[in-house]
Amino acid sequence: MQDLAEGVAHFQQDVFPAKAELFARLATTHRPHTLFISCSDARVVPELITQREPGELFVIRTAGNLVPAHADGARTDGADGVTAGIEYALAVLGVRDIVICGHSACGAMTALAAGQDLTELPAVSRWLRHAAPTGAPHGEVDVLIRNNVALQLANLATHPAVARALAGDAVTLHGWVYDIPTGAVERIDPATGRPAALAA
Repeated sequence: MQDLAEGVAHFQQDVFPAKAELFARLATTHRPHTLFISCSDARVVPELITQREPGELFVIRTAGNLVPAHADGARTDGADGVTAGIEYALAVLGVRDIVICGHSACGAMTALAAGQDLTELPAVSRWLRHAAPTGAPHGEVDVLIRNNVALQLANLATHPAVARALAGDAVTLHGWVYDIPTGAVERIDPATGRPAALAA
């Protein structure tokens, strides 16, 4: 914890004063333009990857960057918090873009690809069911990661707030995969799961 406390001290003494005007504005305004859904993995930092300032991204992080499909009136494992975040981002904050960002060496996708025994992790096992129908050959983690992003985009579109925004051309969905060792980001075609270069 000492390193975290030292980080807070550095933030308060050096970083915050340099951005005092930004934080003063953020104290009364919260208008992010993008909902960014990424994995909980500590190596994936949305603001760092996209070089965005505080207040620009509304971030939801889940193991495997999973977005459970909407289920009318039914609770699904861990889905309520994800659904609430999506609904709030669209209905209240008015985000115009939603990014689902997978990443290389994803532990969740590696576990699925390897068929790991998750008996001792029952909550993880239940959660990963939201990634099951991805159609990747056994053991091909990179394919599974891409297909999972495409599947989660499809799941995202089942949420009523998203469906309404899509019908009104009020939001655009994007699929990305971030490569940890190179820093590269691929765009994923939602229909095919195939990668393409991300245009700047």
